[in-house]
Amino acid sequence: MSATTQPIALTLTGAAAEKVKQFIADEQVPAETAGLRMSVLPGGCSGFKYGLSIEDEPMEDDFVLDASGVRVFVDPFSAQYLNGVEVDYVTTMQSSGFAFRNPNATGGCGCGSSFTA
Repeated sequence: MSATTQPIALTLTGAAAEKVKQFIADEQVPAETAGLRMSVLPGGCSGFKYGLSIEDEPMEDDFVLDASGVRVFVDPFSAQYLNGVEVDYVTTMQSSGFAFRNPNATGGCGCGSSFTA
């Protein structure tokens, strides 16, 4: 496997990093190789939507980043949309979940999980 590194800026807040580390532990995947896959997929109410999942290891063409001590896997297509993105984990009285701040987005929707670029 020859995953590569890419000089893109991607940030996980402390709260997001802790939540991802908890998910990795819960999934019981190998800590040495496992990480968070961040992707951008066609769909959602604004054109693109974010994807997050825990994976055992990166794919061969993934960019592998370190974000707040978490290994993050990003495919080449998604990398162009994720540069500069900050991911937070937010808890309110009504809900909790990951929130994305994307400087590349030209529009979005109320759900906060999809965007226009």
